[in-house]
Amino acid sequence: MKKNASLLLVLLAMLLTTSCVSTKKIVYFQDSDQVFSQAQQILQQYEMRLKPADQVFIKVTCSEPDLLSIFAQDVVMGTAGGGTNMSSSSLNTSGSMTNAYGYTVTNDGYVILPAVGRVSVVGLTMDEAARRIEKSIIDANLIKDPEVTVLLLNARVAVLGAVKAPQVVSLTSERNTILDVLSRCGDIADTGLRQKVTLYREVNGERKKYSIDLTTSDVFQNPAYYVQQNDLIYVEPNKSQSVKSSAFYTFLGAGASIISVISSIVSIVILVTK
Repeated sequence: MKKNASLLLVLLAMLLTTSCVSTKKIVYFQDSDQVFSQAQQILQQYEMRLKPADQVFIKVTCSEPDLLSIFAQDVVMGTAGGGTNMSSSSLNTSGSMTNAYGYTVTNDGYVILPAVGRVSVVGLTMDEAARRIEKSIIDANLIKDPEVTVLLLNARVAVLGAVKAPQVVSLTSERNTILDVLSRCGDIADTGLRQKVTLYREVNGERKKYSIDLTTSDVFQNPAYYVQQNDLIYVEPNKSQSVKSSAFYTFLGAGASIISVISSIVSIVILVTK
């Protein structure tokens, strides 16, 4: 009997140990108290840069409406897509005239503007692209004081694997983190491995892979913490797809079953030996 009781205690201790280990697999940023005992400087750049096939919204503003007439034409742009007039000859809140179109960046990195021609924008941020377009308009002697705004229209990230709602997520701004994207997918599912999140990114014609462990605070320093347009995020599932909750409860349920069986055996042995 003493031997059986000792065996039962050992099994209980093993179960408790297993539970602690499995809990560490599902908690985010476990070392955050230590890492953030002092404020951490943000080193990553979260500005998105234009890539081939990006769709951009370009708005040109100036104080002389007649000069904007060249941008008010419905021009078929070929590889630049349809020149959809977003706000042709419309007044903005300041009283100056504006005109806006949607364009697609060509495979070799240009946008093609009416009367201006090809302007190289690939690899530039939205602000940098706007300044370059302004310079091109001035150099073409079209408008002396243009003000250009460039916005990315089709910024999106695909999320696959063990998340609660796999989907293509549209980015609402230039500053989007992988946590923002995953939360819009309902967070990682109970079957997902938070230590094995992978992000695939196209950079200068090359595809790069970034490994991310969400259980540590290292994620905040990861180059893939801020997502970019066309990123692909994959969350690896654990080996037990049939579980209805986390790994912690899987081990807990298995341990409870084992203890139940052992208790039954011990009860039978006691009855037999009496």
